[in-house]
Amino acid sequence: MSKKIFVAGHRGMVGAAIMRKLQQRQSFGQDLILLTRTHAELDLTDQGAVREFLQAEQPDTVILAAAKVGGIHANNTYPAEFIYENLMIECNVIHQAYAAGVRRLLQLGSSCIYPRLAEQPMTEEALLTGKLEPTNEPYAIAKIAGIKLCESYNRQYGTDYRSVMPTNLYGPGDNFSVENSHVVPALLRRFHEAARQGADAITIWGSGTPRREFLYVDDMAAASLFVLDLPKSDYDARTNPMLSHINVGTGTDVTIAELAALVADITGFGGQILYDSAKPDGAPRKLMDVSRLATMGWRAQISLRDGLARTYRWFLDQGDTLRA
Repeated sequence: MSKKIFVAGHRGMVGAAIMRKLQQRQSFGQDLILLTRTHAELDLTDQGAVREFLQAEQPDTVILAAAKVGGIHANNTYPAEFIYENLMIECNVIHQAYAAGVRRLLQLGSSCIYPRLAEQPMTEEALLTGKLEPTNEPYAIAKIAGIKLCESYNRQYGTDYRSVMPTNLYGPGDNFSVENSHVVPALLRRFHEAARQGADAITIWGSGTPRREFLYVDDMAAASLFVLDLPKSDYDARTNPMLSHINVGTGTDVTIAELAALVADITGFGGQILYDSAKPDGAPRKLMDVSRLATMGWRAQISLRDGLARTYRWFLDQGDTLRA
């Protein structure tokens, strides 16, 4: 019997990477039906539309990779949109999946769920133990709600709804816009343009001292399907009904200054790198403890330099389509 999988957010960076992995499985002979809808075809913030869609299609599995995402600037500028849209997406998809009889669901979250000053590296147990980073608190609260939705439906209804919390992601399909991009695409674009213009210097937001962990999106897709494929007994044995999410990352981090130096090398920028300490740094460090996932049998495969180089090649291949 074929398995019908609904991938919500299949056009996003993570959703597209998951689709690539699932399509590879199809090419290897797995009998999968991959179900997708664009935002124009299905607005996930519309409860009625989501109900109608899931009742009609009756997927066996849902992968919830849809979310409103952005960097520090976007989170500071649009906090209402970030909390509202992400809460609505999670509530609608998770509840209506249950109502349609979907027994297995995977929800993707974010490392920003952890307290700003959480002990490093951050274990799953750090959730709800302190104050969140103010610059992305609305988004973080929405993602915490998603975890608790999954756990609550599991506890009350016996569903098998799982959550994975990735560290900072980057790769093909990333958002390279000037206003709303995350740090990796923002730096790749700025250093690329500075190199092509022959600029003598480039200034980066913040002090350059915060440490961050970065995971290539194809590694995230592989980890997501690994967790989804785990037998329920294995997943339950390594999690807690009220602390069931799993961290996904590399287990290593770099300073923003070290990241900038890598990006400069990859893009061919030879000028000076300056830092504007008047701009916000965000959390001083964000490193995931990935030991839970490692004991389950999965580790990241793609190095930061290799991933950055792949992402930059993809950016160049897109030409002017990403320059707006």
